[in-house]
Amino acid sequence: MMSAGADGGGPALSTPERVVFSAGQIDRRVRELAAEISAAYMEVDRLLVLGLLKGSFIFMADLVRAITLSHQVDFLIASSYGAGTVSSGDVRLHYDPVTSLDGRAVLVVEDIVDSGTTLGRVLPRLQARDPSSLEVCALLHKRLDPADPAPRWVGFDAPNEFLVGYGLDHAEDFRHLPYIASL
Repeated sequence: MMSAGADGGGPALSTPERVVFSAGQIDRRVRELAAEISAAYMEVDRLLVLGLLKGSFIFMADLVRAITLSHQVDFLIASSYGAGTVSSGDVRLHYDPVTSLDGRAVLVVEDIVDSGTTLGRVLPRLQARDPSSLEVCALLHKRLDPADPAPRWVGFDAPNEFLVGYGLDHAEDFRHLPYIASL
């Protein structure tokens, strides 16, 4: 165990057990995804990349820098975990993008499809705003349920473990890790 602060205050944090995806593996896969996305949207002049915060922020930053066509960026914030390691099933939307989606090609960037609950609630809400297309790129997909929303692009199939790092957190800790690890 490691402590949260040098002064001994704050809760004790678990140490990640093992690296699941290394920084090098992630970097290579993000560049591959960006190339696939760039090719798919080559004819689109109004691509909007919409990041689902907070977990996608590092992945999205690397992805949008590697996409080779012109695009705009916005975010939405939704949560279903809180401090737990299992989705509460209660998706709360804390920030809804003000950018118009009407007639736009929209790419939602998600960190992980776990229970599918967040995407299942967010995608219909975005679709109601009349984009010309609505696709998802997820860094990780656990493939727990065939009924989960299917992202068009997936970085890695993920093990059914609680993962942290590269933007993924446990109670706001571990986002800074340059790799993805099992907690």
